[in-house]
Amino acid sequence: MSSSISVFGLGYVGSVTAACFAHMGHRVVGVDVSPAKVEMMAAGRSPIVEGRMSELVAEAHEASRLSATTDSCAAIQQSDISFVCVGTPSLRSGKLDLSHVEHVASGIGAALKRKDSYHVVVLRSTVLPGTTESLVIPAVEKASGKRVGSDFAVCYNPEFMREASAVADFLNPPYTIVGASDPSQRTLIRELYKSVPGQFFETTIRVAEMVKYVSNVFHAVKVCFANEIGTLCKGMGVDAEDVTRIFTSDTKLNISPAYLSPGFAFGGSCLPKDLRALTYKAKELDLMLPMLESILPSNAGQLDRAVDTVLRANRRKISVLGLSFKAGTDDLRESPQVQLVKRLLGEGCQLRIWDKDVSLGRLAGSNRQYIEEVIPHIGSLLSSDFEEVVRSGEVVIVGTRVDKEQLIRCLHPDQIVIDLVNLSAKARPDAASYEGICW
Repeated sequence: MSSSISVFGLGYVGSVTAACFAHMGHRVVGVDVSPAKVEMMAAGRSPIVEGRMSELVAEAHEASRLSATTDSCAAIQQSDISFVCVGTPSLRSGKLDLSHVEHVASGIGAALKRKDSYHVVVLRSTVLPGTTESLVIPAVEKASGKRVGSDFAVCYNPEFMREASAVADFLNPPYTIVGASDPSQRTLIRELYKSVPGQFFETTIRVAEMVKYVSNVFHAVKVCFANEIGTLCKGMGVDAEDVTRIFTSDTKLNISPAYLSPGFAFGGSCLPKDLRALTYKAKELDLMLPMLESILPSNAGQLDRAVDTVLRANRRKISVLGLSFKAGTDDLRESPQVQLVKRLLGEGCQLRIWDKDVSLGRLAGSNRQYIEEVIPHIGSLLSSDFEEVVRSGEVVIVGTRVDKEQLIRCLHPDQIVIDLVNLSAKARPDAASYEGICW
């Protein structure tokens, strides 16, 4: 089933969106304030230079599926769905300039005031979480005198197109995401993308807005990481291309979802030590590698957040579940849980600690030496009695995997649970006092 679509903004994202939807068989009208862009698309010529665009625009124009106008009211009357694809450039301060989005939203609202049928507004512009709900919806409602949900729908549908491969990315995306406050508002968009391959995610507007930013920022992180590693390799006389080839072949840990879930700080005998060694070597070589140098301070910041979260509860009796740096091991070396315990003791908190894998009697070598140097009296705080430890605290810190049923049996209503390890939704206690460190 074909749809009637209006696309507001004939820049890079808007032009590709209009051409590709027309290519898929839908009737599309492009809208822009620039007469030059409108004239080009209306004549069957692409307003941008991009692979396959000239071909798609010409074919869609020839088939009478693609037109263009400067008249937003006419475009709204001719369509059931409007995609907003205008720019959101940076101001000098770094803040987003949302004036184009607000202007188009108000224009769409004014046009909807004179339209009786239900209309779907879809924002594609990159905006921070909350923008659709705090700016776009109110602007459309104010100008139209209508209410979202009953008279029109508003969704957020981020784009994941790269310049020079935008058409291919649109027609074969990594995934398609549609955010809306009500599942019923996604129906038309779901139908629109039914022939597009890849996973289709339906979620809230704010999650959809944030995923776009997470994707872009992660791409930036990967570029800088690769460049800094390449710089370090070259400085040490190592073949960077061979290192990259082998590194990226590991899709189990390196190029994978591994380590990408929010949680507590990393620790152990490897990661902190190896980061320090690399950054020290970079300094010896007079290399500036700010990304690598920022990792340990960032990790320390997560420990600071945990301490602040506990202290904000304004309770002094603290139960700590988990002491080793990772569940299933007794390794305490550079464990962030050990540092957390040390910090809380310094703040005057009374602690009881449980870790089924940690027994001071079994610790040996550098592992025992580390804990004796950091918290020599920790033996008096440890207990193997899970229930006794949980029940003794006003605040229960979950720093390792625990049995949910056992935890719930031990908790009482006025206890606060602080989760550092991002327990799965099924493993979290159903309590209003539950708080995750960064979720």
